[in-house]
Amino acid sequence: MIYIGMDDTDVLESRGTGELARQVAFDLAKEYSVLGVIRHQLLHDPRVPCTKNNSSKAMLLGDGAGIDLSALAARVRALMLADFIPGSDPGLCVTLAVPQEVVDFGLRTQKELVTQAEARQLAVRHGIYLEGLGGDEGGVIGALAAVGLTAWGDAGRYIQVGCCRELAGRLPVEAVLRAGVDVIETAEGKTITSGLVEVDDLRPARRRGLAVAVVAERGGHWVPVRLD
Repeated sequence: MIYIGMDDTDVLESRGTGELARQVAFDLAKEYSVLGVIRHQLLHDPRVPCTKNNSSKAMLLGDGAGIDLSALAARVRALMLADFIPGSDPGLCVTLAVPQEVVDFGLRTQKELVTQAEARQLAVRHGIYLEGLGGDEGGVIGALAAVGLTAWGDAGRYIQVGCCRELAGRLPVEAVLRAGVDVIETAEGKTITSGLVEVDDLRPARRRGLAVAVVAERGGHWVPVRLD
């Protein structure tokens, strides 16, 4: 798989990083297998400069073998710079291999302060493409963290997977699974195989490396429970 992380591409009055990530994913889908776009929640702390909630985004691409990562990084870089928002501090990370040290870094960003220097040194040590694309380049922290957390497989939620964003109303479990969700289960881990699921604003969690729609029963049907 190929991991693409991005962060801090917006300001309070602009489109969010999630929207930009989905736009980039749409462009890449013309040539690559886009498996999803994932939002990761990082540390909530007044010492952390952020637009609103301090989240970063990752794109997950399949078919990594034989891909020119340098060309891919250049393409994403160009797309991000073409939509650069003055006042933002974007960062971009692209990699095929995600070592445990990068996963650990991602986990740390959810509970403690880290620095640009740490992120950059870690990327250099493992030969990972990591670049700041403007401003103070603080987005390199979240970009690397998003890659690590996505590779870990037990954090974040999908803001795009399959055709889930096109769904509306209440649909049978089978239809939700066909739309790109891997598993539907309760918060207690019970797998749901039948019934109707409320799909408006469905954003599956990334758990066990899968797109997992966590639901709760309400009024005879299943409603999504949003995690992270």
